Amino acid sequence: MKIKNLFLALICITVSGCTTYHSPNRDTWGAYLRGASFDNMTETTRTAKRPVYLGAGGRTLSMVETNNKLEYGDKASNDNAAAVAYMSKLEFALYDALRKPGISVQRAGTDVVVTIVRDAIMELAVADISPDGADTLKTISKILQEYDATFIEIAGYTDATRDKHASSALSTDMAMRTAVFFAQHDIIPQRMFIIGRGSARPIAAQDDIGRLTNRRVEIRISPAR
Repeated sequence: MKIKNLFLALICITVSGCTTYHSPNRDTWGAYLRGASFDNMTETTRTAKRPVYLGAGGRTLSMVETNNKLEYGDKASNDNAAAVAYMSKLEFALYDALRKPGISVQRAGTDVVVTIVRDAIMELAVADISPDGADTLKTISKILQEYDATFIEIAGYTDATRDKHASSALSTDMAMRTAVFFAQHDIIPQRMFIIGRGSARPIAAQDDIGRLTNRRVEIRISPAR
C-alpha cells in the first residue's frame, strides 16, 4: 500500500504538479504586501501612488510599445486611444483564459473588471484558497505580468447575513489572500489597492442564491499613465 501511495504521489507531481496551495501565515502578509495601498483605487490615489510604483520598477503605458502609430489629434486623445487598445487586448486575454463558472470579465470605461464569486476560488468551509482557485489566480497572475502597465484594485465583498464588523473583516481577508497570492506570483505590491467592502454594493438579491453571488472578489485593472 505504501508503494502504491508513493507511486500515485509521484504521478501527481510529475504529470499535473498538483501541490495544494495554502496561504502563508497571516503574520507574514505585511511583508508580502509592503508597498500596497489599503484604499479605494481612484484617479487621485493612483496619481499619489505613481512615484512609489515607478520606483519599484512599474511601467506606464508610455513605456509600452503599443504598435499604435497615431499621427493626428492631440496628446490626450492619442493617449486615451492607446489605453483603450491596450486594455482591450487585456480584456480579451482574460476572457479567453477565464471561461469558468462563477467568473466574469467586463469592461468599465478603460478599466477591466474580473468578478469571481467566493466559492470559485476559496475553500467552502475554511478561509483559504482552493486548488481550483489557485489555478485561476495563477492564470490571472500570468496575464497581469504580461500587461504590467496597470494598477490593480482587489476588493472583497460578503453578503448581508453578518454584522458590519464581521462583514468588513471577512471581505478584507478575501482581498488580502488574493493579493498575497499575486505577490507570491511576481505581481509587485506597489501596483495594488486592497480593500474589503463588506456587504456594500450587492450585485444580486439577498436570497440563498443571491448571497452566493454577493460573496465575491472583484479585481479592477486600470491603465497606468
